[in-house]
Amino acid sequence: MRAVCLQHVPFEGPGAFSEALAERGVSLDHTLVPREGLPKDAGDLLIVMGGPMSVNDSDPWITEETEFIRSALLADKPVIGVCLGSQLMAKALGAMVRPGAALEIGMTQVCLTSEGKRDPVFGAGPDTFQVFEWHGEIFDLPKDCVALAESEIAPLQAFRYGNRAYGLLFHLEMEEGGIDSLCRECAQDLMKARLTAQQVKSAALPQLPQLHQMADRLIGHLLQSSR
Repeated sequence: MRAVCLQHVPFEGPGAFSEALAERGVSLDHTLVPREGLPKDAGDLLIVMGGPMSVNDSDPWITEETEFIRSALLADKPVIGVCLGSQLMAKALGAMVRPGAALEIGMTQVCLTSEGKRDPVFGAGPDTFQVFEWHGEIFDLPKDCVALAESEIAPLQAFRYGNRAYGLLFHLEMEEGGIDSLCRECAQDLMKARLTAQQVKSAALPQLPQLHQMADRLIGHLLQSSR
């Protein structure tokens, strides 16, 4: 089996998803879309990562990637969209993506919806938990999708389309090196949020093992469903 990862900047990669795939013998192809263009297909599992750009920007690659994701979703491919990736999924399914009430950076508490509590991935964990976030835009629930999680700032933190496509505004895959890279590359966001890199990192590190367990569970579920 082969997974395909669409990246938008070099410093936001698949993180803990890579290990979960490797443990299951699944190969992983990376494409830096703004520089390299889109791959020839979405593989057996499509992972769409984050980035500091907006889905509402006018770059031609954003339109092309949105259509690529839409085709994968309509073909019932297993898909994971993270942060910008979830916003691209929402846009591909016809939902509005817009600025949120405030930046969500670092650890944020999210609560499962009633549907989230029954979800095969998230329903196996606690109803309320901490996730790592780094975004300023939010989205409405796309048509034919199920809301899975919410927070105070973002009424929709996660959604599912069908049984095999998950849009996550938060980062289950984030590793320590990824946090360091975000704090370095997106330092202006930290200033806007009145946070320091040390504050973000010290709050996040104890929570990463639990997030990686969820990431592993998500990968396992999607690979099983695609066999």
